[in-house]
Amino acid sequence: MKKNHLQLVITVFFISLFIIVLITYSLANFFRDIIAVTIIKVILTLFVFFIIFMLLWEIYIFLYFKSNKFKNIKESIKIFIYKCNELNQHIEELKNSYINIKAIDYGQANYTDKSIYNYKRPEFIKLRDSKNVYNCSLSVCTNAKQQPFKYICKYFNIKTNEETLSMFERVLNDFSAAEQGKYLLKNERDNIIKSINGKIPYAIRKFEKNNLIKKLGFTEIDFSHLYFPDFCFKYVSAGGKSSMICNFVFNIENLNKFILYLADLIKFKKSIAGQRALMTSELREKIKYRDKYTCQNCGLSIQQEPNLLLEIDHIIPLAKNGVTTEENLQTLCWRCNRSKGAKIGDDINNKICNGQTALHEVKDI
Repeated sequence: MKKNHLQLVITVFFISLFIIVLITYSLANFFRDIIAVTIIKVILTLFVFFIIFMLLWEIYIFLYFKSNKFKNIKESIKIFIYKCNELNQHIEELKNSYINIKAIDYGQANYTDKSIYNYKRPEFIKLRDSKNVYNCSLSVCTNAKQQPFKYICKYFNIKTNEETLSMFERVLNDFSAAEQGKYLLKNERDNIIKSINGKIPYAIRKFEKNNLIKKLGFTEIDFSHLYFPDFCFKYVSAGGKSSMICNFVFNIENLNKFILYLADLIKFKKSIAGQRALMTSELREKIKYRDKYTCQNCGLSIQQEPNLLLEIDHIIPLAKNGVTTEENLQTLCWRCNRSKGAKIGDDINNKICNGQTALHEVKDI
């Protein structure tokens, strides 16, 4: 059965103390020099005091987070913690924008390398089940480095049509919101913790910040970029001694470029006169500025809530033949946008948003 943290610390303490006593006794017998024995005893004594201090510190932390005082502080900001965690969950859902795209199922096949021992290529076996890795010749790998968009479309079956363009515009829109949202979320969380600084002991705030965040109930914010789609062209020579890898990551910058690349290859069919706007980062900011950084559904703005996550929404969804034009785009707060996607009525949506309290009011708790 697993021990909890405090039990583990106590166990380590007594084991360390027992070992120190044995070492001290052994060294005292080994060294007959009084000065040497004294130095050893002083060092070991300081070490014992250090272990005792760490034990007492762990006990103090354990008792503080179990105290009614801390529970009352946690209860007083419960609603704000809930809102932060709700936003964090929404950001994680945005990151799945590309993952949720239906991929073509080409079936499965068994891979067996029957070449002689010296010519087997184990790198192929490692990557044989990876969907975004293409094992290719040296020339393809080299050319992919020079023209990544062209070769990604060709070898990963990405069709250059308006449907694909709309899909990548949606991915960029969601990824941009996720990237902005996680930093707004951190500011929001920091403001909440700052509002209770006077009630939390300095030592806890200084040395147990991460533990404090966890104990208050905040879910961890993922700042990594691992969710960006990664495409890889990989060449391995017959002998396995020569190899080349060309990696391409669809981050925000590359998504913007890829959308422009697709737009140059496509003749728009849905839009009047063959023109339509492209959902780029520049257009996102333009729509926000036009709407005065205010949700067009509930009226909440960044003036009322500085860390408000605003998203760009298609008034007529793409799934219902809506197009990406400035007239068909609007600024919504993340709650209204998510509620719209979940088909929640406007009345309920307004109640959710209007019931929010601006984060700067947390200090009044």
